[in-house]
Amino acid sequence: MRQQTLRFGDTWARLGPWRGGEHIAHLVVAPDVPLSGAAILDCLQRAKAAGYDEVLTSAMGPAEGEPFVEASFTVRERLHLLTHSMEGEPALPEREVTRATRRDRPNVLALDDLAFAPFWRLGALGLRDALDATPVRQFRATRSDGEPALTGYAITGRAGDQGYLQRIAVHPAMRRTGLGHTLVADAMHWLWREGVIRSYVNTQLDNAPALALYESFGFQVLPTGLTVLGRAL
Repeated sequence: MRQQTLRFGDTWARLGPWRGGEHIAHLVVAPDVPLSGAAILDCLQRAKAAGYDEVLTSAMGPAEGEPFVEASFTVRERLHLLTHSMEGEPALPEREVTRATRRDRPNVLALDDLAFAPFWRLGALGLRDALDATPVRQFRATRSDGEPALTGYAITGRAGDQGYLQRIAVHPAMRRTGLGHTLVADAMHWLWREGVIRSYVNTQLDNAPALALYESFGFQVLPTGLTVLGRAL
């Protein structure tokens, strides 16, 4: 099933397969202007007409999720949301991190499939959404001894003076070797150079290693967190 963008006055929503699946729709909404209840119902009708059995949202905060809860969406997953005030120049990464290109995307997707459980895998459309989520982005990777094979990758974004660690992934065979620290350090230094004053990252509630990694950089868990909402059709 193909991705489609829906316009509702001064806002928009995008429907496409969830993580590459064919029967669950992923509903991505504009970050600045919320959808009305009528617009959400329209999205549901279009998803059903396209052959989907269920709709899942991207991770969102309580205010963003309120109109979806009113439209009978329920919580499917919960995430920690962490924030960090960018005060002072962060340390540079201790290992080399290089620019990832369009040519790297198949290898990035293969690594992402290995690094995450099926529910959280990006898929090709999810990767594009992550890269397009902010006006300015950095797409970086670590490689094995200078070889093309990827050992990790990171997508970092900036919107105004706010920064976002969109995606950090390390090959399972390279975990606990410091690569996660390298990728986060590279992302944080780029955000600092870009003039970001506050950065954000989220992670699954049960991902204790990732939580510890972000906290080691000074990130603090916010009490509200994020939720992925869903509704059967």
